[in-house]
Amino acid sequence: MSTPRSVTLERLAYTLTAPVLAVAPNLYPDSPVNQIVQLAGAAGIGGWILACKSDETGAGRKILRWSPLVLAAAIDVTAKITTDFGPYGLDGLLAAGWAAAGFLVMPFSRHTRRRHRPALAAPVPVAQLAPAEAAELDVAVPDDGADALTRGARVLWEQAGMPARTYIVKATRHPGMRHDMTILLRASETGRPITGLSQEAVAAPFGVHAGDVVLADVAIQPGRQGGPGWLEARITPDANARRRTKPTPQERWTDKVGSPRGGAPGSELVHRDRDVVRGVTFYRAKMADPTETPRIDLAKVCRGLGLPEDDSCVFVLIDGTEFLISAFDKPPLSAIFPATRELLTPDAKGMYVCGFTITGQPVKNMVFQHDKNAAAHGLILGVSRSGKTQFFAINMAAQSLDGQVVWLSTVRKDEKTSTLGKYIDRQGSNALWMARSLRAAKALCEIRAEMPWPHDGQPHDYKPGDSRCPYRQLNVYADEFMTAAQDSDFGEFIQTDGDDLTVTGLKYGIGFNPAGQSPFAHNGFSTEMKDNLRQNSRPTIFNMGSPAATRKAAEGTMENAYDVPTIPARYSRNEGSAIERAMRGEADPENGVSTGGVAVIVLDNGRAVLMRSLYADFDTDLATLFPDEVNRLTDHEVAELEKRGLWFDWNEPVRPGEFWPEPDEDDDDGGGSRPRGKGARGGAKRGGKSGSSRSEPQIKSPRQALEAIKSLSDA
Repeated sequence: MSTPRSVTLERLAYTLTAPVLAVAPNLYPDSPVNQIVQLAGAAGIGGWILACKSDETGAGRKILRWSPLVLAAAIDVTAKITTDFGPYGLDGLLAAGWAAAGFLVMPFSRHTRRRHRPALAAPVPVAQLAPAEAAELDVAVPDDGADALTRGARVLWEQAGMPARTYIVKATRHPGMRHDMTILLRASETGRPITGLSQEAVAAPFGVHAGDVVLADVAIQPGRQGGPGWLEARITPDANARRRTKPTPQERWTDKVGSPRGGAPGSELVHRDRDVVRGVTFYRAKMADPTETPRIDLAKVCRGLGLPEDDSCVFVLIDGTEFLISAFDKPPLSAIFPATRELLTPDAKGMYVCGFTITGQPVKNMVFQHDKNAAAHGLILGVSRSGKTQFFAINMAAQSLDGQVVWLSTVRKDEKTSTLGKYIDRQGSNALWMARSLRAAKALCEIRAEMPWPHDGQPHDYKPGDSRCPYRQLNVYADEFMTAAQDSDFGEFIQTDGDDLTVTGLKYGIGFNPAGQSPFAHNGFSTEMKDNLRQNSRPTIFNMGSPAATRKAAEGTMENAYDVPTIPARYSRNEGSAIERAMRGEADPENGVSTGGVAVIVLDNGRAVLMRSLYADFDTDLATLFPDEVNRLTDHEVAELEKRGLWFDWNEPVRPGEFWPEPDEDDDDGGGSRPRGKGARGGAKRGGKSGSSRSEPQIKSPRQALEAIKSLSDA
C-alpha cells in the first residue's frame, strides 16, 4: 500500500524544522522565528486545556494532536536558555529527537483521519479482484446474523464506496414484490448526521431510476435510535411501474393533481365516491397544509383525472381548506324542477325553496329578514331570456303565500308580466307607471310610520310575522329598472325614489326588487342602492353574457368575486375529437341545452352557489302556485294615498302638476304639465310630457353640442 501524501509532507516538515529549532535560538535569539514557535506552543497548550474540559470522547487524541507544537516551543525555550548548544550538544539532540518522534507518531495526519475517507489503495490486479473484495467484506461487514437480502444489499453498497459514509443496517423486501425493498441506513460514525445522500446515490448501486427512490426520516422507536444519524430509503421500481400504467385514484391525484404543477397543488385526496343513480363521481380533497387556501385550476384538474374539460358537467365547491370536485355524466342543471306550492310556502323564518344546486341540494331564498326583523329587498340581474321573469313568478308566489302585497312594473308590456298581474295587487308596463308606483311606495313609508298598532295605539316599526302589525309587507318589483332610470321624462324620478326606497323601506315593511341587464352605476344603480340591496337580499344573478359581467354583478356580495361560477350560453357535451372532425370536414354536433333559469345566488356567508331555479309554466294555470285571494293594502293606507293624490289608475296620462309645476297663465306653449326651469325637485328636468312624449333635438356634431350648451346657459 502506498504512503499517503499527507504523511509524506508531514515527515518532510519535521525534517526541515528540526535544524531551525536547534540553530535559531542560539544564533539569532531575537529572531521572529522564536516568537512564532513560542506562540504556536501557547496555542497547543490552549488546545490541551479545551480537550480536557470537553465532554466529547477523544480527548487523548486531541492532546496528542497538539503535542508537536507544545514540544517545539519547549525545545526553543531550552535552546535559548542553554549556553551555546548546551552540554554534549543537548539542543541538537532535542531537536533530532523531536523530529524522530514526529516522523514515527505523526499526530496531525494520523489522528485526524477520523473525518476522512480511507486513503486510496494501489491498483489491484484483475486476477486478485475477487479475493480482495471477499477479504474486505469480511472486515467491513461482520457476521451479525443478517439475512441474505441484507448481506447482498451490503455488498452492493460497499462496492459503491458506502455513499455519504453510511452502511446498511437492514434491508426488507416489500410483500408481493420482486425488486421493491426498504433499506435502513446509519452513519458509519457514531454521533454524525447523514448529509449529502441523494436519491441518485441510492439508485446507482441497485440499478434503478432515481425517481424510484424515496428518502424518509426514521422515527425513534423502542429499542432503536433515530434522528439525523439514521435514514430510510424506499426503493420501489416495481410499484412505480404499476403506478405509471395503472394508478389508483389516490396515486393519480397525488401525481397529476396535487403535485406542484397540478391543478390543485398541495392537496390530497380524501376519498372518491361514485353515485350510479345520479351519474356523478365525487372527488373530496383537502389541503395538506391547513393554513393554505385551495388554488384550483379546473381545466388542469380535469386533464389530471382524465375527465372531459366541460364546464357543464364538472364543478368545484370550496369550503375552507376542503373542496369537492363533482363530475357528472350529463349536465345536471339541464333538468327541469317544477315549482309547487309546497316548495314555495315560506317557513316561520321566511325561507322558501327557490331552486336546486348541481348536487341536488335545495337552495332557499327569503321573503323577509328574520334575523334583522325587517323586510327583504331583492336584486335580480340577467340578460334577455335568462330566466328573470320565471324567477319573478316563484318569488311573487312565495311572498303572496306569506300574505304579502306585490306590485310589478315593467318598461314594456309582455305576455308573462300581464299573466302575473292577475295574481298580484297591481301591475303596469311603462316608465310612468313605475314612477307612480315608487312615489306611492315612498309615501307609504310616511303613512305606516304614523299608523297606530291596535294593542297599544302607538306606531311601531315593521315586525315580520307579528300578528299585531296593522299592515302587510309590500314588495315593489321594477323590471328593466336600468332602462326606466334612463327615461328622458321620468328617469330621474324613478332613480331618486328607488334610492330612497332601498334606504328607508325596510323598517316600514317595504321591499324593493329591481331587475335588469346591467350592474353598472351609470345605468341606474347608484352605489348606495347597490350596497343596500346586496346587504339585505340574496342577490340572484342569471346569465350576464360573459363571466366578467357576472363577476361585476356579484362584486361586493362575496368573499372572493373571482370564485363566481361560470354560466355558459348553452350546455353541450364535447363529443369526439375536434381535430378529427376538422380533418374529415365534418360539422360540430349541435346538442346544446339552454341555460335559461340557471343562476348564481349569493348566500348569507358570501358564498356563491350555482343553481337551477324552479320552473313556473306560464302556459298552464299559475293559480296552483298563488293563494286563492289576492293580498291588497288596508283601507286606511288606500285612503291616505288618495288624500295625497297618489292612488288612482296609474295607466292614465300625466296629470297636471303631478311631476312638474303647472305652467303660468301667460305661458302660450300649448298648456299641460311639462318641465319648466327649476323643477319640483330643485333641478332642471330632461324633458316634459303632456299626454305623449316630447321629442328632443338630436346632437350629431360638436358644433351642435356647443350651441345646445350655450342655449341652456343663456350664453
